[in-house]
Amino acid sequence: MIAIVGIIVIFVMVFGGYVSAGGKMDIIMHSLPHEMIIIGGAAAGAFMLGHDFATVKQTMKDIGKVVKGPKWKAADYRDLLALLFDLVRIARSNPVALEEHVENPHGSSIFGRYPKIQHDHDAVELICDTLRAASMNYDDPHQVEEVLDKRMEEAHHHALHGSHALQSVADAMPAIGIVAAVLGVIKTMASIDQPPSILGGMIGGALVGTFLGVFMAYGFIGPMATRVAAVVNQDHYFFQLIREVLVANLHRHPPNICIEVGRQNTPHHVRPSFADVEEVLRGLKQENAA
Repeated sequence: MIAIVGIIVIFVMVFGGYVSAGGKMDIIMHSLPHEMIIIGGAAAGAFMLGHDFATVKQTMKDIGKVVKGPKWKAADYRDLLALLFDLVRIARSNPVALEEHVENPHGSSIFGRYPKIQHDHDAVELICDTLRAASMNYDDPHQVEEVLDKRMEEAHHHALHGSHALQSVADAMPAIGIVAAVLGVIKTMASIDQPPSILGGMIGGALVGTFLGVFMAYGFIGPMATRVAAVVNQDHYFFQLIREVLVANLHRHPPNICIEVGRQNTPHHVRPSFADVEEVLRGLKQENAA
């Protein structure tokens, strides 16, 4: 919602200030379609030229994050802690029973309690692969921890591709706007025999290209790239929580301590309270005992 408000503020402040200063919208509106074809088309072509299809597809999908915001909410972090508690508890008490949940998470009764997590391929795969590796009796648990860290680093780097791609377009937009302006000047010079009133309008139209390039770069595309990166970083906290709990499990801490380690390493704005987590875990214990 705040993204939509931001867009409205940009338009009102920029064009409202322009009109209130005596500017005429006619020349902008007349030149806008032609300049947008040049600038938008060149930017789209350069974007496709500089990135592979997977990055283009990911970037188009990431644009939705500007409005939607982070995928994982505070309640999801609480559910994740509950899920990991059940899995760690089973891994300690009955490693054989854990296998059915790790090998078939989509048919698992434990994962099934948390459908949002169950349907996230990356989160489920990270949990299951790490638990599977931990069950292989590594002599040094730091080996699993190192593999986990490298995997998360690579996944986070990949998730930021969309933001980097958008930023590359934002960096190019002012220069593309200058190209459009130069083309407008060339057109004007070809009509140098026209009266000053007509030439003035043509030069003004040419300058719209420079305006649009800078306006789109710093008013929209650049902030969108920043927003996408911020959302990706916030969603990465969810995977960091998985890491903290499973690393604590590798070091053979009791399940309750593993969960508390993860809870305390969760950012405060999505961190469930100690009382909330205790209530959820108490309910799980009672359910398992029944």
